[in-house]
Amino acid sequence: MASSPCGGGNFDCGLEIQTRSVEQTLIPLVSQITTLINHKDKLKKTEKTLRAIQRVGQAVSVAVGRFVAVGEAIAAENEDLKDEMGLACFEARRAGTAIAQLTDVSSLEQCEGDGRSTVFSDRTGMVKAARMLLSSVTKVLVLADCIVIKQIISSRNKVLVTLEQLERVSTFQEFVQIFSQFGNEMVEFAHLTGDRQNDLKDEKKRARMAAARAVLEKCTMMLLTASKTCLRHPDCESARINKEAVFQRMRLALEQVIEIVTDTRSGGEAKALPVSIYAGIKDFKVKVEGLRDSLYCVSCEAVAAQLEALMEKTEDFTDSAYTSHEQRETIIQLCQITRQETKQLINTWRHAQQLLKAKEATDEMELSILKTCQSVGDLRRELHRVAVGRATELLKLHSDHLVLQALKASGGDGNLEAVADYAGTLTEHKEQLVETCRLLCHISGTEPLEITCIHAEETFRVIGPQIISAAQTLALHPTSKIAKENLDVFCEAWESQLCDMAILLKEINDVFEGRRGDKKPYLSLPRPGKHLKTVKAAKLDAEEQTTIAKLGLELCLLTSDVDSEVERWDEQDHEMVRLCQIISSMAYSMYLFTRGEGLLKTTLDLFHQAEVLSDQGLQLCHILHTLSTQLLDEDRILILSETEKLSAACQQLQVCAKTPVQGKSAIFQKVDSSIQNTKGILTVVVYLLPICNKLIRKCKSERSCLASPQHWREKQQSTTVSEETLNGFGVKSLEQHMANLTFLESK
Repeated sequence: MASSPCGGGNFDCGLEIQTRSVEQTLIPLVSQITTLINHKDKLKKTEKTLRAIQRVGQAVSVAVGRFVAVGEAIAAENEDLKDEMGLACFEARRAGTAIAQLTDVSSLEQCEGDGRSTVFSDRTGMVKAARMLLSSVTKVLVLADCIVIKQIISSRNKVLVTLEQLERVSTFQEFVQIFSQFGNEMVEFAHLTGDRQNDLKDEKKRARMAAARAVLEKCTMMLLTASKTCLRHPDCESARINKEAVFQRMRLALEQVIEIVTDTRSGGEAKALPVSIYAGIKDFKVKVEGLRDSLYCVSCEAVAAQLEALMEKTEDFTDSAYTSHEQRETIIQLCQITRQETKQLINTWRHAQQLLKAKEATDEMELSILKTCQSVGDLRRELHRVAVGRATELLKLHSDHLVLQALKASGGDGNLEAVADYAGTLTEHKEQLVETCRLLCHISGTEPLEITCIHAEETFRVIGPQIISAAQTLALHPTSKIAKENLDVFCEAWESQLCDMAILLKEINDVFEGRRGDKKPYLSLPRPGKHLKTVKAAKLDAEEQTTIAKLGLELCLLTSDVDSEVERWDEQDHEMVRLCQIISSMAYSMYLFTRGEGLLKTTLDLFHQAEVLSDQGLQLCHILHTLSTQLLDEDRILILSETEKLSAACQQLQVCAKTPVQGKSAIFQKVDSSIQNTKGILTVVVYLLPICNKLIRKCKSERSCLASPQHWREKQQSTTVSEETLNGFGVKSLEQHMANLTFLESK
């Protein structure tokens, strides 16, 4: 639980700030209050200073009043939060009034002659009022954030009710009607949870949310075809099993989302991640290297026990049937070396402890520390090499999807015996992939990547049997179009997970090699009508691939420029940085398409990616427009001018991606135009990133300066509480009022 960010005060909000929006909204206020309560004790009392202090105090009081009005409106609409929100608003109003009274110093005579408490005579009172204001405003914001959580829970409940109705339908007509409602509810839920995912501060929660949303997105399509197959073949046991598995997986994913947003687990305490080898080695090295500063920071027995726990985990590698003899021998040898070096370290450590004057590591012990850390580092590198090598080989092996094609063909021929044979092969592949994901989890390098590995493992474990049951259904009903479509959908989910695994592998390598491996994930939201048949996808031939390759290389260079500019930002969590990373990542996928590599296999994939990229670009335009409102004329004109260029390029790309074409020549021309337009977007982004970074820094520095009377009047005029403002409940409806909760910084 977090109290006032100032570290004290009369009002403890008692709630933890879990989202970036609340945290970022509070940062300016925290900064100003910190400056206020640390001002010089002997501030020079000039008429100019006194007038400025009075203006600021009055402006703060008015701004608090408007902020509280929004909070009280939220309370009126939400009975369960009414008392808490009302108390927080009361405290905020009282603190604002106190600040106004303490800063009511219009003249030197009044300041010194009437004996009333002012900011000069009662610094303790000012500190108390400032802390109370910060604490109460925090409480209002956190409670407003609870409204968002309530919306997500309400949306989940609607989805669950409709899901149960879908599970019980007995006719196609009823199914179509209810599924249409279900699709709309899932779109709403996806948008709410997508916003929440991006807003969460905790990386592990973001990764878990991404995994749960990925399950829901893929299962929505599976649910459609599995349910239709069951309706078409009601007496088919394999079709029933297939359908039940999908519904069960969706329910589990919906439950996981609620656990994340409410920070609770239905079964009690939160389940901790199993400690990976990477995390174990990292902690082991920290303890060993800590001996340089103190011989008594940890016990010899604790270090020895931790090493043995690490050695036990390496058995996941050495006991695997898929680890080669040479790899097994190398791992065992490195484990023995690590044990020997650690044993030698413990001996020199104990000897150093026996020396009466020794408090720090001796030279002999320093050498043992270096050798121990080196040996455990060598072990980590070998385990990384084995896991990544295994994953790379499997991805190459399964890139042609021969087993899936054989299952489709056997099912379409009604050959149950062949389906059973290929099902055995797929089961073996599934076991290989599940075990490989487990090994990747050990060496992934970050907790979010560990969560992604666990999600991949679970996905392969579940989808494998679902493909087999779908193939069995098709073999029993070889002329059924819906059974064939159902098998296709599950096979596509398997292929999609293989693509996700390739991305995961790259991110793990990025972490291992010291590059950024924590890029924000992008998940496309389910869309109404996504289950409808689309235009047939096509692939570029060799000649077209060669022609487009040069254009792709230029796109690749631009993505590198974007990444370089993003790295220079101090605020890596800024919304503009997040969007630019997403745009760069998607553009890089388009570059890989021009090389015949990556996740985009067909022109249809490319056009969908282009459409989504343009949507992200338009979101970036919205952020740029917001930024421009905080700038002076010259800077504002520049940003608005570049924003118009970006908006035009995004709209052009969107039109291009959505325009249907027929014929080989027309499709190639559309590919060329899509990449050209994407280049145009990235060119503007590369130009804007350093400018915006500079302007945002400038805006931040100016916030710490004394605002002019005109500036305060403009702010007061821009924060009138309208009916529209009061209706937009939640954190965002309060953010604009937060801009006015700033204080005088002493010069």
